[in-house]
Amino acid sequence: MELEKKPLYDCLKCPAYCCSYDRIIVNGHDIRRLAKHFSITAEQAIDRFTKLVENERVLRHQKDEIYGSICMFIDKETRRCSVYKARPAVCHEYPDRPHCGYYDFLTWERRQQDDKEFIPLKKG
Repeated sequence: MELEKKPLYDCLKCPAYCCSYDRIIVNGHDIRRLAKHFSITAEQAIDRFTKLVENERVLRHQKDEIYGSICMFIDKETRRCSVYKARPAVCHEYPDRPHCGYYDFLTWERRQQDDKEFIPLKKG
């Protein structure tokens, strides 16, 4: 029996970097879960919340001051998921290992800057 490794990161200390990925892929189960969450049909959820990118169904984005764009379900004030209990499986499973590379980078950068709140901003 393999023991599950405890994550070595804290999402509450991150400004939702993984939610800035261009392609947050959703499947039929994810669509139905979001539809149920919003009390709408799956077809309405597809129209409102997703788009096709290279034949993959992905979540829509919104403009973001930190990363340029971010998942439409991120509350930009709190930097938290507004549909956390209904979030897609890919979000629930991320990252699928004990370390998150961005969190490791962020904690290193915060130590270097001697600033516990430091966020590297997208340039351009």
